[in-house]
Amino acid sequence: MIETINLTKKYGDFTALDNLNLAINQGDCFGFIGPNGAGKTTTIKILATLLKPSSGQAMIDGLTVGYQNRQIRPIIGYVPDFMGAYTDMVVVEYLEFFAACYSIHGKKRKQVVQDVLDLTDLNYKATAEVNSLSRGMQQRLSVARVLLHDPKVLLMDEPASGLDPRARVEMRELLKELKRMGKTIVISSHILPELAEMCNTVGIIERGQLLFSGGVAEAVKRAKMGQVVQVAVTGRHQQAAELLSKLPGVTRVQINEGQGPQMGGVTLPLIQVNFDGMAPGSSGTGPAANGAARQDLSDIPNILINNGFRLAQFTEEAVNLETAFMRLTKGLVQ
Repeated sequence: MIETINLTKKYGDFTALDNLNLAINQGDCFGFIGPNGAGKTTTIKILATLLKPSSGQAMIDGLTVGYQNRQIRPIIGYVPDFMGAYTDMVVVEYLEFFAACYSIHGKKRKQVVQDVLDLTDLNYKATAEVNSLSRGMQQRLSVARVLLHDPKVLLMDEPASGLDPRARVEMRELLKELKRMGKTIVISSHILPELAEMCNTVGIIERGQLLFSGGVAEAVKRAKMGQVVQVAVTGRHQQAAELLSKLPGVTRVQINEGQGPQMGGVTLPLIQVNFDGMAPGSSGTGPAANGAARQDLSDIPNILINNGFRLAQFTEEAVNLETAFMRLTKGLVQ
């Protein structure tokens, strides 16, 4: 449904987007992740036909952005991070105005407006002035606006930005419903746990370059190639650290004083062990497969106990989309 080929956007000597290659299938909910200034908004604006790329190609439903914009615009809906103008209208007038812009007239227009009010749960605000709405309500109205012409593709730039917790939950449920309706959704956000819940695919971008594109599970699996475990023993902490440092795949062992569990009124040191994916018992020289690495990590308590140590704590760092983002990016900005 959406494809970019070496998509590049430059402003003079500054490269905002650097040879971006994306493929998003019909019905996907694609989460676009990256720090501020990474190129997310630039990408979405190009797809929304609001910016011209410097080079490369972007296509939506087989149509080329920049050459077939008139055919593209009826099949897309663009939700910016902030709503924009026309705040002196009431909600129903606002929606009827944009429905008329899409050449929806008469009884059909009234029905379409009513349908999007129902879908976005804005019925009870139909006669309220737009400028009286909360930030969350305005974002829902923005979504209602782009649904008037029933687009195939929704391009959403930080739709949950600045929303309170309740409004974020409501926005998340609305997006889930749109996904169930078969819409292809591209959504950028900094709220990574919510993206993991909504999206089946993600792209991680930094300094205009795509670092990863694929399924959420695949991103998490890749992040787990550098797993971390926390260990505490009741005594001989230095010797335990030396033993762990000799295990295959260990890249770093660090003793953090006073961060472990309490025992006999004393806070034990916590030993942090970093693996590169080759865990104890693995063979070969490359990173272990994710499933094997997890099984091997679980052998660490036995290794310590068999060497005479009493284990007080063993925890494996949880890996989620947020962890994947932190490990796959370097924190660089443009």
